[in-house]
Amino acid sequence: MSAVEFEAGPMAVGTLVGLSGLLFLVTPVVDPVPVGGLLVSPVALSAVALTAAFALGTVVFALRGRRLFALAHVVFAVAWALLVAGPLLGDGDLLVFGAVVLVAGVGFLVSQRR
Repeated sequence: MSAVEFEAGPMAVGTLVGLSGLLFLVTPVVDPVPVGGLLVSPVALSAVALTAAFALGTVVFALRGRRLFALAHVVFAVAWALLVAGPLLGDGDLLVFGAVVLVAGVGFLVSQRR
């Protein structure tokens, strides 16, 4: 029987994605939690965890030399952060800019396909 090896980067990304999913699922049954003096909904924390997972995924893929995957993760990290920050801060411009980043980023990534 061979030993299974776990790499820290992918494990951290997977943990953040799992945490994001768990926070999203418990939203209907868990009250907002205090974070830095504010009451924050678990769904908002879920979005923050997913943004962190995308950002960390950028680093993991960049260190492995997977340029296109790293670019995809950075595009989605920035777009997702803006799409989340817009409604949380009540700033429609951030929401629109997030959508623009997402569409432009996907267009760029499709153009890079080989």
